[in-house]
Amino acid sequence: MKDLLPGLAIVFAVFTTSVYADTPGAPDLPRVRIQTTMGDIVVELDKNKAPKTVENFLSYVREKAYDGTIFHRVVKDFMIQGGAVNASYEPRPTHAAIQSEANNGLKNDRGAIAMARDFDPHSAKNQFFINTIDNLHLNHSAPKEGYWGYTVFGKVVQGMDIVDRINKVPTGSGGMFVSDVPKTLITINTITVEPPAPPTIVASAKPEIKAATKKTFKRKAKKKPATAPVTAEGKANKVAEVQVAKPK
Repeated sequence: MKDLLPGLAIVFAVFTTSVYADTPGAPDLPRVRIQTTMGDIVVELDKNKAPKTVENFLSYVREKAYDGTIFHRVVKDFMIQGGAVNASYEPRPTHAAIQSEANNGLKNDRGAIAMARDFDPHSAKNQFFINTIDNLHLNHSAPKEGYWGYTVFGKVVQGMDIVDRINKVPTGSGGMFVSDVPKTLITINTITVEPPAPPTIVASAKPEIKAATKKTFKRKAKKKPATAPVTAEGKANKVAEVQVAKPK
């Protein structure tokens, strides 16, 4: 089996202070829970911008095809990749390849989940990866060889700390892979679809409470005028040039 995301010559330095917490998403977007031996990762799937890719991924989830597979490729400060082989490095059955949806506007930013593939942009099947930095060079830029990019179809909304822990494990060779395989196997126990979140109901305040609240705010405003909020400047991520080798 070919090691997907081929030909990447990676030379970069990364400085990041991003922290991923559980974030509310669109009510119509499905979420899946990736249960691994290092913890759970919850991913929101953008079926609106990547309908074919999301349906393809969910078909493997429904068939339990990812159960018992491993993260077979882990590159620090780049991404974690899995879904292809089991703990014995045996390839799992796949469906037919799907058409690329890399031009959907979604970016390979930190926390984005995308489909791995061969040199053919329309060769994605079951393998996926999660970006651990903003990988600008993996984004779609043109519908031609070397510029197609990799289809993003969702984002991590919970468990990015687990992704980061996986990304830092020691790696070496394993099975058919000569490098980047975690020395201690990280197994995907199962991937399940999360139940839809119940609608949030906010009760209206009683009229007399509203009146009291308005009155209180007016008194406070007279005593001490509100000041404009101050926003602290965040640290920018710095990524050196990354070259993508073209297929021969």
